Amino acid sequence: MSSNSNGVSVDGTQRKATAIGINHVALEVGDIGAALEFYGRFLNFEITAQSESAAFIYFGDQFINFAKGRTQATDQQRHFGIAVDDKELARTTLESMGVTFLDSRFLDFLDPWGNRVEITTYANIQFSKSNDVLHAMGMAHVEKTDSAKQELARRGMGPVAD
Repeated sequence: MSSNSNGVSVDGTQRKATAIGINHVALEVGDIGAALEFYGRFLNFEITAQSESAAFIYFGDQFINFAKGRTQATDQQRHFGIAVDDKELARTTLESMGVTFLDSRFLDFLDPWGNRVEITTYANIQFSKSNDVLHAMGMAHVEKTDSAKQELARRGMGPVAD
């Protein structure tokens, strides 16, 4: 589809950028070191940068930016999800840490600064990492469930034949 210099297509519709994914989430926390310690007790990640006011933790090709300075009220519905390889291991570790789960059909909890976090199983959801990223993370063995594959196929996002 061609367009003019104003970004309007030949058919008169406005062109828009296509969102490809979420690169990162920024979470406000009260203390960077405490945030790294809390999340590091139940998740494996790589710390790529850290200061008194910020830290960046990577999960392969995506990251969380911890930023010092949480001032707003505790999250109610606003949340973000972290896909893990072993949800039950995350649950038992969080329980041993004394984390209280929210009344939800999901594995939701509030971190010490009031950020609402949902833990989900990578194999059960549509979100997919490339095989190269999974391999680099040591997660090449993780596969999607049949229901996740079917959900992707229904949306036209199933495996591409070579």
